[in-house]
Amino acid sequence: MKQLKKPDFKTIFSYLEQLFPNADTELNYETPFQLLVAVILSAQTTDKQVNKVTATLFQTIKQPEDVLNLGHPAFEQAIKSIGLYKGKAKNIYQTSELLVEKKGKIPKTEAELMKLPGVGEKTAKVVLHVLYKKPVIAVDTHVHRVCNRLGIVDTTTPLQTSKLLETLIPKKYKQIAHHCIILFGRYYCTARNPKCAQCKLNQICPYFMSLKQE
Repeated sequence: MKQLKKPDFKTIFSYLEQLFPNADTELNYETPFQLLVAVILSAQTTDKQVNKVTATLFQTIKQPEDVLNLGHPAFEQAIKSIGLYKGKAKNIYQTSELLVEKKGKIPKTEAELMKLPGVGEKTAKVVLHVLYKKPVIAVDTHVHRVCNRLGIVDTTTPLQTSKLLETLIPKKYKQIAHHCIILFGRYYCTARNPKCAQCKLNQICPYFMSLKQE
C-alpha cells in the first residue's frame, strides 16, 4: 500500500463536478431512519434493487418503532428479494430496538454508528456524509477502483484505500468527493469496458496510459 505522486486533484474534481453537478445518493428515502435502513440493505446489492424493495417497504416503515410493530418475520419477508436478507433483517431489527431506546435518534459519530448491528465503517460514513453532511469518504468497490486507476492510491483493498484517502483528499474536495467518485465509477470508470475514450481525465490517468502501451 502506497501513495503515488501527488494527483492533480483540481483537474480531477473540476471534471467530476461537471459530470455530476448535483451528485447525491441514489438511494430513495424520506426519514433519517429510512436512509440508515437503505444503506444497510445496500451492502453487496445495487441501489436499484434496494429502491425497488423500499418503494413498498417505506410506505409503512418510517421510524424504528415501525420495524418492531411489523415484527421480525414479516420484516424479513418484506426484504426477501435483497441479497443476504436474513442477516440484514436481523441486524435492522436489532438496530431498531437500540434506536427506540435512544428515542429514534441516529448517532452522529462513526464510533456510535458502528455500535449498531449491521453498521460497518462504510455504512457509517455513508450515513454521516448524506445525513449530516460530514466531509468523509465511504470507500466501496467503485471508489477503490477509480482511485487506483487515477493513480491517487496504489492499494489492494478498499480498507487500505479508505485509510489513505482520509488524509490524502484535500479538505475543500471532501464534501463532493464521495458521491462524485462513486457515480464516476458506476457510470464511466466501470469495472468492465470503462468509457476511457470519452473521459477527459484520460491524459492524466495511469490506467488509460497503460492500456495504450499494450
